[in-house]
Amino acid sequence: MRFQLTDDQLALRDGVRGLLARRFDGEALRAAVDAPGLDRALWRELGAAGFFSLRVPEADGGVGLGLPEAVLAFEEAGRALLTGPLVATHLAAGVVDGAAEGEVVVADVDPAGLVEWLEEADVVRGDATGAVALKSVDPLTPLHRVPGARARAADPVAVLLTAAEQLGTAARVCELAVQHARAREQFGQPIGAFQAVKHLCAQMLVRAETARAAVYAAAVTADPVDIAAARLLADEAAERGARDCVQVHGGMGFTWECEVQLHLKRAWVRARRGGGGAESEESLAVDLLA
Repeated sequence: MRFQLTDDQLALRDGVRGLLARRFDGEALRAAVDAPGLDRALWRELGAAGFFSLRVPEADGGVGLGLPEAVLAFEEAGRALLTGPLVATHLAAGVVDGAAEGEVVVADVDPAGLVEWLEEADVVRGDATGAVALKSVDPLTPLHRVPGARARAADPVAVLLTAAEQLGTAARVCELAVQHARAREQFGQPIGAFQAVKHLCAQMLVRAETARAAVYAAAVTADPVDIAAARLLADEAAERGARDCVQVHGGMGFTWECEVQLHLKRAWVRARRGGGGAESEESLAVDLLA
């Protein structure tokens, strides 16, 4: 099986990265922390660019691409720490009027009873009656919990797109750690010359690339077991990678001026979405016993 990206896929990835670099750069990210809220203009721009309608058939006004292309787009969103209920709105495209165009913001009650961006949503899929606001560790992801929500299986596509976002974070924090290790000097040389820092960066790269192979493969096969494995690897790569990146940055990594701590907090929140952790482990165990 060949996993090299096609020219069209590379163009799509570069296009999404370029759009986010223009519209949601580091300055915009810090501004969002200072004044939390959903940027509706950016949301509509994402819709116009086809971000939400990537998998909607062309006959229905969508882009007509597949799951592998959606994974590439969501990887870039994770890399940029793009805010908003991206997965829920993407899944609602072609089902909820206005979602594909970015005119309507859609939230979803996930299998764990968590709802992201409830107060900003125009449409909520699932019963959010009695939802209670939670104090989110991530300042860019407002959360509510629905008391007594009935557990259900997670949508495999939602699980995979979350894994793709985690992959984006894993790749970005590895990049940030290497940049800092090259620039920061101690004892007359870059800290990247020290063995302990080299090992941290190498481990981050290995975890990120292992997760990438699993996520891309699951996007091709769309097999629920492959998706479960990809989610576990991506969650680990994002959480451990962000934590190690903070370590490389030292005390600076904990400051509000540094985006590293935001990647760690977002990785923690994503990892608790439906389909992660124990649920993915259970899927793999059942498959192994079959």
